[in-house]
Amino acid sequence: MPNRLAGETSPYLVQHAENPVEWWPWGPEALAEARRRDCPILLSIGYAACHWCHVMAHESFENADTAAVMNTLFVNIKVDREERPDLDGIYMQAVQAMTGHGGWPMTMFLTPAGEPFYGGTYYPPTERHGMP
Repeated sequence: MPNRLAGETSPYLVQHAENPVEWWPWGPEALAEARRRDCPILLSIGYAACHWCHVMAHESFENADTAAVMNTLFVNIKVDREERPDLDGIYMQAVQAMTGHGGWPMTMFLTPAGEPFYGGTYYPPTERHGMP
């Protein structure tokens, strides 16, 4: 399945258009795909000037092995927080309620209906500094 970000207007989303992750932009098609596959959503929210967003992209989203796991287990949705502050606000409240802190990149795990069940910020590809 192709990465669907190449036609987006957000420079942040277009930066991820060549990732091996099968990214979807936020929208009814992505949510319908999660329901069709009956699998969770991995929602990644960030912005173009975010240092740790670029680090996570390089370490994880550009890695073919990591992308293969993500593509198998999740419908992967990428959101530019500057383009969709409404979604950023909703899921930031959720991650803060779950973890006591927030930041970017924000990584949320959602049910196929879009309800958050787990979340955090930057996740390294291997455990380090107390991060899974």
